Amino acid sequence: MSGLVTAINTGIAAFSATNIDDMLMLTLFFSQANATFRRWHIIAGQYLGFTALIVASLPGFFGGLIIPRPWIGLFGIVPIVMGIRALIKQSEDDDEDEETEIQQSRHSLLTKFLNIQTYSVAAVTFANGTDNISIYVPLFASSNPESLLVILTVFFLLVGCLCYTAYKLTHNKAIADLLASYGHNIMPFVLMGLGAFILLESGSLNLVNILTN
Repeated sequence: MSGLVTAINTGIAAFSATNIDDMLMLTLFFSQANATFRRWHIIAGQYLGFTALIVASLPGFFGGLIIPRPWIGLFGIVPIVMGIRALIKQSEDDDEDEETEIQQSRHSLLTKFLNIQTYSVAAVTFANGTDNISIYVPLFASSNPESLLVILTVFFLLVGCLCYTAYKLTHNKAIADLLASYGHNIMPFVLMGLGAFILLESGSLNLVNILTN
């Protein structure tokens, strides 16, 4: 019983320490939800990106090697592209996107979830979680199968809690008013800034220099 409690507490502590920074991005994402960028796109993308982080960290449990951090850091390009795209779309009409969403609604449930909006959120989640891997690998390596299962269960439950909390924050009057007034304008710059930080902090720019020389 003590092992179960320890694993639960470990999972909560590790998740809190590595994912609290996702709260800002999720809150901004939820504030931008519309006819083409639905709330379930954000939730599915967060789960998909977090699952990718877990998969990238699991080699620590099996004693293997992980993907070099500079390679993972290249995902920082994704939020930069998203930010540039958001700036461009601010001056465009959304009618074409709304028509696309109507057509997509006729497709299968799997197609509706696995679309560009979901993948975009997943890529940002994965790119923003490169630090998570450095913590999860030794954590998983020191776990037995039972405690690993408990920790992963706690992780995925807390992803849902994180999404719910971020969503509820957009319904706080002060925060909602702030996001309604400035969220649309600051979102592109937050994404581009996040992407630039990821590229710099992960050493991916050095990798680009090596590949181009």
